Amino acid sequence: MDRSPRPPRRFTAVGAGLLSAALLSACGGGSLGGDDDDADGGSESGTVTVGLSYPQSGVYAPLGEDIRQGFDLYLEQNDGVLGGHEVELVTADEGENPQVGVPATERLITQDGADVVIGIVNSATALGLRDAFDQNEVPLILANAGANEITESGSDYIWRSSYRNGDVSGAIGPHVAEEVGDGSVYLIAADYAAGEEHLAGFREAFEEAGGTIAGETLTPFGTTSDWQPYLAEIRSSGADAVFAFYAGSEAANFVQQFDQFGLSDEMQLYGNGFLVEGDLLDAQGESAIGIQTSLPYSDQIDTDVNREFVEAYTEAYDEVPTIYALSAYDAAAAADAAIEAADSVDGPGIAAALGEIGEIDSPRGPWSFDENHDPLTPYYIREVQDVDGVLTNVIIGTSED
Repeated sequence: MDRSPRPPRRFTAVGAGLLSAALLSACGGGSLGGDDDDADGGSESGTVTVGLSYPQSGVYAPLGEDIRQGFDLYLEQNDGVLGGHEVELVTADEGENPQVGVPATERLITQDGADVVIGIVNSATALGLRDAFDQNEVPLILANAGANEITESGSDYIWRSSYRNGDVSGAIGPHVAEEVGDGSVYLIAADYAAGEEHLAGFREAFEEAGGTIAGETLTPFGTTSDWQPYLAEIRSSGADAVFAFYAGSEAANFVQQFDQFGLSDEMQLYGNGFLVEGDLLDAQGESAIGIQTSLPYSDQIDTDVNREFVEAYTEAYDEVPTIYALSAYDAAAAADAAIEAADSVDGPGIAAALGEIGEIDSPRGPWSFDENHDPLTPYYIREVQDVDGVLTNVIIGTSED
């Protein structure tokens, strides 16, 4: 499939409706949300301007494409209407760093007049935008950026449909402690803020459950290509298992080298889902089989809502949805509910309503915002298995098991 990013675009429900009709025809006419009455209400109620900021270029472009596709699917299933209002969509290329992402996203609210903004992959970019959204009184619903600090300021305008880094890795801690028993686990991650937060979240939950740490290494972020010295250190540590946080090309290389070094035969590899998410499984091949991870989503969730979502997404884009697509889809659902409930369809009105929308019935399972505006969400323990010749993150439990 062509993975090149789509160019920025503006469209109203007129264009969205035409695209929606084609998609719904391909999906057999099914819809996961909205109805004709809502669409009629939107045309009578005016428009709402929604900003979508996601990487259309650079290293994060594949994540950005998933975010765009998840958002588009929700909007198209609802005939270009959110909360009874036709959507005027304005977009920005977040790029791969705050120097690009911050000013590009700020223009959505200062020049394009967005009433609510969805997106942002890079946590540093999200942190750099907090003041702008507070000062302009426009809500931002994060569809990826996971730094714990982003929502710790108590802003009325910063919300998150995705995850906190520490929560993602902490979710698998008790499971690993139970499986390892009296053994120990070695921790390894890329040396940057996200790596530190993921290890800290795992360590806290793992040790609270009685687990023992054998050692820890942070590898140079973005420049490590040879993990052999670190793998040798893991082997000599006497650990019974490994917990790793890597993403993107680093995840692909680490998993392959872990297996080639022979450690797959000696110890269990655990991580969070970013280690084996999406296209990474194609790159890792059989080296990924048996890896266990935690994430608030898997396309294997056995519910009607998720089966419909996976079918619609797969038919639309010829690939299964990732956590990035799901988070954007859920951000759109949250915006939809808030716009519907808002006393005034503007930034302050939508922000206030986000705190009152309650539970969202999502493909991941029901979730809601907590008091810090982070998602109270189910977490799934997954294992990479070969299912009829396709590498799949099969659910083997939940964080509550």
